[in-house]
Amino acid sequence: MFETPTFSFKRPFDMKDRCEHCGLNYMPEPGFYYGAMFISYIFMGWFCIGFVALFHWVFGWSTEASFLLLIAVCAFFFVYIFRLARSIWINLNVKYDPSKKISG
Repeated sequence: MFETPTFSFKRPFDMKDRCEHCGLNYMPEPGFYYGAMFISYIFMGWFCIGFVALFHWVFGWSTEASFLLLIAVCAFFFVYIFRLARSIWINLNVKYDPSKKISG
């Protein structure tokens, strides 16, 4: 779906126009991936709560140190979460049909 590898910070948001295998249009309409933002928000919300709770209560870190580590982890995994949310969103809305292979 994306132009660069998963953990690439060079053009991380650039998507291909169409699937190379089946020709699916990855941008069916303006604002199509707006729903992916909600998937990312829900996932990151629960992840952040669990992460800080784990480091604060289980490992005994201070709240400030737990949040600083959380910020570093979120900054590193931002591109991955962005891409994961878009992939989930398109898979919820578009049925994959393996028989629609482009000849060529």
